[in-house]
Amino acid sequence: MPDTYPVHLDVVSPERVARWRPLVNWLLVIPVHLWLFLLLIATEVVVVLSWFAIVVAGRQPESFGAFTTGVIRYTWRTTAFLYALEERYPGFTVPTGFTDPGDFPAVVNVVPELKRNRLTVFFRAFMLIPHYVVLYFLGIVSFVVLVLAWFAVLFTGRWPEGFRRFYVGYSRWFTRYLAYAFLVVDAYPPFSFDP
Repeated sequence: MPDTYPVHLDVVSPERVARWRPLVNWLLVIPVHLWLFLLLIATEVVVVLSWFAIVVAGRQPESFGAFTTGVIRYTWRTTAFLYALEERYPGFTVPTGFTDPGDFPAVVNVVPELKRNRLTVFFRAFMLIPHYVVLYFLGIVSFVVLVLAWFAVLFTGRWPEGFRRFYVGYSRWFTRYLAYAFLVVDAYPPFSFDP
């Protein structure tokens, strides 16, 4: 495995968060989630087409990978806003491409792979099972952390740093899993919260 995984996620959070955010962010994000739902349907079609392209031709059209990466990035921006890791509203523009444009504090960058492994793409669903099992249980812990952080932000106006590190680490792991599942990269994701 290379020293750095080809998918990088991070967020620059404000030190203080408005205490009202936990009460209303979920309402503010409803229109964005409806848009994201439509984007994810389109992404499923692109992933199926990508699977056939890689298995048959050995490569993925660059526009497919760029679009899928953009949807993954938009998902992270929406999540960061929803959970008050970031105060800027994500809007409705989906920043496609492998390199984050840097116009939002929640970033996802991907180093695209030019040579694709047909065999691992063919068996991708089976290769995801170990990560799925671990992320399922980490998701339960993450939910508890989010509930506790919700109360912390409500009463203190800030994310506890340990909770923030845990949630960003979990999101990093989940995003790597998603990029692998959506055929953006072939490098098997590490079982790690680390950058």
